[in-house]
Amino acid sequence: MTSKLDLSSKPPERVLEEVYRSDWGRLLSLLISRTRRLDLSEDALGEAFARAADRWARDGVPANPAGWLYTTAYRQMLGKLRAEAIAGRKAALLAVRPDWVGPTEDGFDELPDDRLHLILLCCHPAVPSESRSALALRLVMGTPTDQIAKLFLVSTPTMAARITRAKKKIVAAGIPLGQPLETELRFRLDEVCRTIYLAFTAGYTPAAGPQLLRTDQAGDAVRLAALLRDLVPGAQQVSAMLALVLFQHSRRDARERDGKLVTLAKQDRALWHHNEIRLGIGLVAQLEPGRGYAEELRLQALIAAEHATASSADSTNWRNIADHYKALEALTGSAIVRLNRAVAVGEADSPQRGLDLLDGLEEELPSNHRLFAVRAELAIAAGDVFLARSSLVRAIELCSNDVELAHLRDKLAALG
Repeated sequence: MTSKLDLSSKPPERVLEEVYRSDWGRLLSLLISRTRRLDLSEDALGEAFARAADRWARDGVPANPAGWLYTTAYRQMLGKLRAEAIAGRKAALLAVRPDWVGPTEDGFDELPDDRLHLILLCCHPAVPSESRSALALRLVMGTPTDQIAKLFLVSTPTMAARITRAKKKIVAAGIPLGQPLETELRFRLDEVCRTIYLAFTAGYTPAAGPQLLRTDQAGDAVRLAALLRDLVPGAQQVSAMLALVLFQHSRRDARERDGKLVTLAKQDRALWHHNEIRLGIGLVAQLEPGRGYAEELRLQALIAAEHATASSADSTNWRNIADHYKALEALTGSAIVRLNRAVAVGEADSPQRGLDLLDGLEEELPSNHRLFAVRAELAIAAGDVFLARSSLVRAIELCSNDVELAHLRDKLAALG
């Protein structure tokens, strides 16, 4: 992907935002490769973005924004490294690929996609398992820590501590960056798939504020998934993951209208990207039942395929979806899977059966507003207006996204 942007009609803050979304992971990977210092690279790149916000507003956007950011961050790191050398201190280093060629500010039109190398670094066995994907999301995709915490259902301070410990572990252990992809992927494929899918999910997980979707971030994860499949075309978990993200991403243009959330049942299916759905169908057709994370992804892909291939909301095969969710819950024991299964059972059997499946989930998902939103939907279908109203009130209390809040408030107002 090139870092060239159309600068003619965009204000500096918009250009900076686009460069952050498209090039953060590549820039960070290049800094680590050149300096072998994970402990300094992220801070230096963050400082470069902060300086750009001030400088570009005053002097205008440079001809090569990504090159400017890289050069600024690298020069800042050089100053710190020289200070360390003068002080006689030597910090732990990371190994660097012998074929690495560093860019210059002027020659930075094409950024090599080193993000898979950086993901592999984050997923090294020496890094605690609960921190690997989270660290990759922070370093490779630039996902905010509070949003990562939301994905992992933990508090923001807990997630921040995990990420900090993981970075220190990499630096202290001298874990190498840039080992041959083919060699490393054989041992870390599940973790890499999990990381890319979490990065995709982050694009469709509403964060606090006015923005409901970040389809550009999700699209970036789709491209990484496609690149990964090119590297390991025979891996079942990779094909399943690519099919899954293609099905889900195909609905991006129909998920929001005039700033309002559009539920799946009410989406205009003509806006779906049916070429991506066809690609997903071809991938799913080749999948065989398996074990572990590969099977988990296969079941999710089968569920997404049912939604993607239904000609209308009314023609959706909810019985198949409910059965797939039952198998997925047995495999994972996930509370989120139980929540989604309740929706499917409510459609396939009865709203009351769906409500029954939600019993006890408050203990596992105490601050998840979607639990209460789903309970409200099922209660409305069951005719229990009191339960629906109280559930919507609780969902509104917990929700922090403006678009979702408006949707929930509209639901509550419709109850009278």
